[in-house]
Amino acid sequence: MRRLIQPIVSMASHAPPLTPLLIRFGRLGDMLLQEPLLHLLRCRYQAPVKILTRGGWTSALYRGHSDIDEIWELRNRNRLLAFSPERWRAIAKLRVHDGPIYISEDSRSSLKRIRWMLRFAGIPRERCVFLHDIAPRGDEHWVDQALRLGRATPAAFRETDYPWHDDVRAAPRLYLDAGDRADADAWLRQRGFADAPLVLLQPGNWHVHRWWEPRRIDPKFWPIENWAALLHAMHQTLPSANLVLCGTPIESAVCEAIARAANVAQAKLATSDLPIRRLMAVLERAHSMVSVDSGPAHLAAAMGCPLVLMYGGKYGPEKWDRRSPFGKPVINLGVNPRAGSVAEIPPAVAVDAWRQVSGAAR
Repeated sequence: MRRLIQPIVSMASHAPPLTPLLIRFGRLGDMLLQEPLLHLLRCRYQAPVKILTRGGWTSALYRGHSDIDEIWELRNRNRLLAFSPERWRAIAKLRVHDGPIYISEDSRSSLKRIRWMLRFAGIPRERCVFLHDIAPRGDEHWVDQALRLGRATPAAFRETDYPWHDDVRAAPRLYLDAGDRADADAWLRQRGFADAPLVLLQPGNWHVHRWWEPRRIDPKFWPIENWAALLHAMHQTLPSANLVLCGTPIESAVCEAIARAANVAQAKLATSDLPIRRLMAVLERAHSMVSVDSGPAHLAAAMGCPLVLMYGGKYGPEKWDRRSPFGKPVINLGVNPRAGSVAEIPPAVAVDAWRQVSGAAR
């Protein structure tokens, strides 16, 4: 089995170590895409990075990652500052932080909250670099823009030499430990998935769970009958494979509807027992994944799982393409011509793409 080895970084001795701080209030995929930037900052400043973020997924995502020092998570970031003890605790930590601060945020509402926190912490602008200071270059990928952010130096630290190198990796990479793999082994045995190829399907994201209300249908929603047709084709191609519809509990209804429509015995649900670390370990050994544009699709590419990804609406692969650090195939659908909705992608196109990645799958 392939092992993901923690990087050994050769540190330059141009300046004393400084602990950088990265601020980003993002969802799962947003936070995963920070990984190349985190690695660059660790190499530059010769110290692991602190992260200030929101939600509860970042700590699990980066557990044991050698580029990370500490993660400050805000679980209730929308609460007014005056009534948010956790934000005041974060402000207290900001007050004593003496390293450079990188604000990798592009949301206006999040930036407003971040600026208020920095102001209350007494952080001068000279110690910060903002993503909006780094103008995007056309259809530049988000990771590439973030790496240019990491190469910038806050004005307060420009007199000291903290060099950067052009050979920093541009594909996010995650790391597992023995406990993660043992947990995945136990789960696979419990679910009866251990002795056959495992194909994962991610039909929804947090936008599309109310798929039954037509006015709320999201451009990332692929119709139930299309998923059912894909499941039938997968079963014909790999009769022994376990076909697992995965997602969060809020996406259970759409997965159940797909399983009923397909009526394939090998189609199983996993919407309540795949937390982030287990999903990462399962993706490491999975045969392949087909997904709409979602956070788990970012995880699949990072873990080296061959991937078919369906885009629809205004977001495409120009800025958000999944990059595999292992060179595993990623096939993007709905791109040329651009699909207004993933519903415009015919099932036959998705089937052909999945069969292509199947040829390169583990």
